[in-house]
Amino acid sequence: METLNILEKKENINWDYDEEADVLYLSFSEPQNALGLDIGDGTIVRYNEKTKDIVGLTIISFRERMMNELKSNRDNSVTGK
Repeated sequence: METLNILEKKENINWDYDEEADVLYLSFSEPQNALGLDIGDGTIVRYNEKTKDIVGLTIISFRERMMNELKSNRDNSVTGK
């Protein structure tokens, strides 16, 4: 199986959140051509095919998922689960 370089160069982490679409974009380098790989659960990994560096992530329904997770954690702490 081919390997990808994950966060080898952490100095350029940028993010942008599209509130209307509820999408979080994370970039780990300067903008560049990259392939998108849907890894499921509304997460897309963007990587440079030549260098095998991961250059970004796209997380769909970010706010909705975070709110659901926070609510679930709060409910579990109240019930002791």
